[in-house]
Amino acid sequence: MTEQKSRLLITNAHLLHPERSELTEESWIEAVDGRITASGSGHPPSSSCDNVRVLDAAGSTVMPGLIDAHVHILLTTIDFTEFHSWSASYTAVRALREAGRMLRRGFTTIRDVGGADYGMAKVLDEQLMAGPRLIFGGSALSQTGGHGDLRSLSDRSVSCCGNGVHFTRIADGVAAVRAAARDEFRKGAHHLKIMASGGVASPHDEISAVQYSDEELRAAVEEADNHNRYVTVHAYHPRAINRALNAGVRCVEHGNLVDDETIKLLVEKDAFLVPTLVTYEQLALQGRQSGLSESSCRKIDDVRFAGLDGLERAHKAGVNLVYGSDLLGSMHPHQLNEFALRAQVQPNVDIIRSATTTAARLLRMEGQIGTLSIGAHADMLILRGDPLQDISVLTSPEKQLRYVIRAGLPIEVAE
Repeated sequence: MTEQKSRLLITNAHLLHPERSELTEESWIEAVDGRITASGSGHPPSSSCDNVRVLDAAGSTVMPGLIDAHVHILLTTIDFTEFHSWSASYTAVRALREAGRMLRRGFTTIRDVGGADYGMAKVLDEQLMAGPRLIFGGSALSQTGGHGDLRSLSDRSVSCCGNGVHFTRIADGVAAVRAAARDEFRKGAHHLKIMASGGVASPHDEISAVQYSDEELRAAVEEADNHNRYVTVHAYHPRAINRALNAGVRCVEHGNLVDDETIKLLVEKDAFLVPTLVTYEQLALQGRQSGLSESSCRKIDDVRFAGLDGLERAHKAGVNLVYGSDLLGSMHPHQLNEFALRAQVQPNVDIIRSATTTAARLLRMEGQIGTLSIGAHADMLILRGDPLQDISVLTSPEKQLRYVIRAGLPIEVAE
């Protein structure tokens, strides 16, 4: 007996193709078993299949599902004292629930850059819980005293991790970096994250601190290349970013303090930059009451006010810009506000590309996600309004987002 295929047909839609900056006239699009199989203008051809779900878009916009390339789904609090009292299972359930909320905001793919693992990806892939496609990097690598070393000054242990959830792991020296990279790839990591500079949340380093040597960075890049993976770095300061790019790193997270030399290198290397402006806005508003330390709060302004200027200069130079949010705890609901911040210096279509086609290239999934092309995963949004003209169509899902479609399965969002 032939198994019936699952079919979805969306009619009376305007299809938004980010790669072409195009919004079509009245069109239709069809998905079979979670993949886009056909689309066209006007009315769809009749189908002899009974197992078809038809959604009438009634003139709404259909666009590819969004991609957030910098999330931490396990950090559902930024009170680290509270966090370290949780069990791994409790932490994971909270994280997967937050991933489900991200899906309902329109994010059908997320890239976790610290903490998520193959088990969480498998839960979401098998749709045991509703959520986006999860691309994970496992534990990020930090040098002793680096951005990922959250131990107190009185802590003499050799581990920086608690409660069985490993956001970061300490690796000092070329041999240790190689071993840690190999172990993360063994566990299925899609990329390797290196802490290459100081950060806001780390208690004992400065934003401008340069972390990891040239030799250590090159070792990480070589191991990633050997595994057909890539390295991304947490870095703010040009010295740290430039060193990483010259070592062969493919992607930079944050990059608020980029200078002209850094921007030139990003273009020359065809590297990717993932700004995360919204997290600094929210940390400035909520950091203290959410449990962030005073030293961390003081560092926020060091990077907050430079971020928008750096983004504007990178955009004008043609840097590969990718959407990221980096929100923590109670700040996650502001995930879509990154669109509004970037709209101050970027055209809407370029911001949309950063969360679709450009993000897909970073993830090495071009043609698979972030597009309405034939053969792509049927990850789509049905929106009231045109985000090419009004970016708030994306930032107000409670009003504008009618359906999120993940692998051909629609979830109704707005009434």
